Amino acid sequence: MIRLTGNTLTLDDVHQVVFSGQKVQLDLQAKVNIEKNRQTVETFLKEKKIMYGINTGFGKLSNILIDEVDLEQLQINLLHSHACGVGEPFSEEVSRAMLLLRANALACGFSGVRPALIERMLDLLNAGIHPVIPAQGSLGASGDLAPLAHLALPLIGKGEVFYQGKRIASQNALQQANLQPIKLKPKEGLALINGTQAMTAVGVLSYLEMEKMLYQSELIAALSFEGLQGIIDAFEPAIHHVRGHKEQIEVAARMCKILQGSKLTTKQAELRVQDAYSLRCIPQVLGACWQTLHYAKEKLEIEINAVTDNPIIFTDEKKILSGGNFHGEPIAFAMDFLKLGIAEVANISERRIERLVNPQLNDLPAFLSPNPGLQSGAMILQYSAASLVSENKTLAHPASVDSIPSSANQEDHVSMGTTAARHAYMMIQNTRNVLAIELICALQACEYRGVANMAKTTRKFYKRARNIIPSMIKDRIFAEDIARAAHWLKEADDSYVSERWENTK
Repeated sequence: MIRLTGNTLTLDDVHQVVFSGQKVQLDLQAKVNIEKNRQTVETFLKEKKIMYGINTGFGKLSNILIDEVDLEQLQINLLHSHACGVGEPFSEEVSRAMLLLRANALACGFSGVRPALIERMLDLLNAGIHPVIPAQGSLGASGDLAPLAHLALPLIGKGEVFYQGKRIASQNALQQANLQPIKLKPKEGLALINGTQAMTAVGVLSYLEMEKMLYQSELIAALSFEGLQGIIDAFEPAIHHVRGHKEQIEVAARMCKILQGSKLTTKQAELRVQDAYSLRCIPQVLGACWQTLHYAKEKLEIEINAVTDNPIIFTDEKKILSGGNFHGEPIAFAMDFLKLGIAEVANISERRIERLVNPQLNDLPAFLSPNPGLQSGAMILQYSAASLVSENKTLAHPASVDSIPSSANQEDHVSMGTTAARHAYMMIQNTRNVLAIELICALQACEYRGVANMAKTTRKFYKRARNIIPSMIKDRIFAEDIARAAHWLKEADDSYVSERWENTK
C-alpha cells in the first residue's frame, strides 16, 4: 500500500501503481493538514474575502464577483466548460498516472480541498475506474486545463471512463463500484484542474520506457557490433575517462562487459584501423542520451511532489496567494530535451542498420538475404527505419519555443509542455520500432558470423530473441517480425538490467 503525503512519491511508486495495480491511500497526517487547509478557505469565505476562482470568475473573468449562492455551481460550470479536449484519449496507464499525481498534488495541503475529494480520487484509482481523457487540447499553462477537467468529470458523475475493459458512462461505473458522485465545494473544481499532471504523467511514463529502451539499445548495439566485427579498442576505459562524462564512461564499461569474451570483435588494425562512428562512438552518443534522461528524471521527481495549484492556500500564514506554479515550462524543457536523446538513439541505430544491410559497407550477404536477387532480405527494413527516424526529427522540434496567448491575453505566455510530452512518447514508440529492426538485422548478421563465437551475454540475448524472431531463411512479411520484436522489447522482463549492470550504473 502506498500512502500519499504530497511530498514523498517516487517514480518507482508511480510505476507500481500504474503497471502493477498497487493500492493507494491518503496518509493520516496529510489528511489532518489538508483539513486544516480547508478550514482556512472556509474562514475566508465567512469573512467574505475576495479569492480568485473561489468567489470570482476565472481567467479574464477574475474581476467578476460571484454570489454566495452560486459558489458550488461555479465549480461545476468550470469543469463543464473546460472539458474541451479533442482527439484520441490517453491510454489507461496515463489516466491512472494522472489520477495518482493530481491526488498527490492536492495531498500537499495547499489547495484548499477537503480530504474527501482526494479520497474519492483514490477510490477511482483503486477500483480501476479510469477517466477518458482526450490527449489534445492543453496549452500547458494555467495547468493542463482541458485534460484535467476530463479527469475530474467522473468525480461528479459526468463524462466517460474505462472500466473493466469497456468505455462507459461514469455514472454507470460508479454505480457498479458502489461509489457516489461527489458534490464540489468552493475552490475544489479549480483545484482539480490547475496543475501539470497531464504533461507530467506522460513524462513519467516516457521516462520509464526510455530508461528500459536505452539499456536495450546497448544490448542491440552490441549484437550489431559483433555482426560487423567492430573494433573493441574504442571502448577502452582510458579513452572515456580522459573526457570525463560519467554517462559515457558507464556506457563504455557496459559495452565492454556485454562483449567480454566475444570472438567476433576485432582489435585495432586487425581488419581495419577505425570503425565508422555508429560503432566507434556508441558510448559518446548513448552516454549523451542518458544525460537527457537524467535531466528529465530530476525535473519529474520534483514535479510529482510539487504544488502546482492557483491560488495557493497557506494555512499557518493565513494567506491565499495567486501565482503561476501551474506553468509547465520546467517539464516542457525537460521533455523537449529528452526528445533529443530519443531521436539520437534511433538515429545512430538506423546508421548501424544501414551498415548491416549495405553490401558496400560489409562482407555479409547483400541485405542479409539468404538468396540475394531472388529474395530482397532486409532491404526495406532499412527503409522503414529511415522513415521513422525522419518522423522523429519533425517531432523533435521543441514545443516549448511556441506560445499562443489565451483568455483574452490574460494568459499571454504558455509552455506547450503537454505537446512536448506527447511528442516524446510518440518518438519512443518510433524508436523502439527502429531498435526492433536493428535487432532483426543484427541477429541475422551474428548468425552468419557464427553464434558460437558470440560473447556469453550477447549469445544469451540472441537465443532469447530468436524465440521471437525466426532466422531469415526466406523473404516473409517482415512487418510481423517488427511488431513482435517491438512488443517483446516493450513488455520484456527487465530483470537483466539489474543482473548485468548493477556495478556500472
